Amino acid sequence: MARFIIKDNETIRKKVYHHIREKILNGEIAPGERLIETRLAHDIGTSRTPVREALHSLELEKLIKSIPRVGYIVEGMDVHELEQICEIRSVIEALATRWAMEKSNKKLAKSLMKNVEKQEKALSKNRLQEYIELDAQFHDIIAKLSGSDRLLELDQTLRRHMLRYRAHVVYAIDTAIRSVEGHRRIVNAIEEGNTNKAIEALQYHLQQSKEDILQYVLSEHPQ
Repeated sequence: MARFIIKDNETIRKKVYHHIREKILNGEIAPGERLIETRLAHDIGTSRTPVREALHSLELEKLIKSIPRVGYIVEGMDVHELEQICEIRSVIEALATRWAMEKSNKKLAKSLMKNVEKQEKALSKNRLQEYIELDAQFHDIIAKLSGSDRLLELDQTLRRHMLRYRAHVVYAIDTAIRSVEGHRRIVNAIEEGNTNKAIEALQYHLQQSKEDILQYVLSEHPQ
C-alpha cells in the first residue's frame, strides 16, 4: 500500500477512516484480505488509535468483519447483496428522475448532456479514472436536482457500496462504452420530456450494469 501521510491532527480520524474505506471500495484492498492495525498505521503514518477507530466504523458499515484470533478482514463479494443494492437503486433513482424532471427538466437535460460529452471525451483519450468520476457525477446530478437531500444521501451510499463490485468492471473499455450509451438514452428521453421513457432507460441501464458486474463476480468469485 502506498504511504499516505496525514499532517492535520484535527481531522486525522476522519481522514484515516476515509482513506481505508476508499481503498476497500475501489478494490485496492481486496475481499478476504486481512487488515492489520500496525501495518495500516505505518503505511498511513499515524498511530494505531485512529486506525482502530476506523476499523470499528467500517465493521459497523459491514465492509469488514471481525474474526476471533484473526482480526479484521474485508467482506467478500455477495451476489444477493449486489442484487438488493441494484433493486433499491432502481427504485430510488427512478423517483429522483421523476422529481428532477418535474422541478427543472431543461436544466436536468443540459447538465446531463454536458456530463455525457465529458465522459465520451475521457474515454476517447483512455482516461478511465476520469470517466469513472464522471459516471458517478451523472447519477449525482439526477439525485441533486430531485431536490431531496435524503434521497441524494441514500443514492450516494448505495453507489459507494457498489464500487467494490464495479471497480474491476468499469475499467473494461467495452463496459464503459456501453454505460455511456445507456446514459445517452436516458438524456434523450429527458430532452423529449418523456418521464416514463426516461425511467425505463435508467432502469435498463442499471440492469445492464448489474449484469456486467455479476458476470465478473461469478467468474472471479464463484458462489
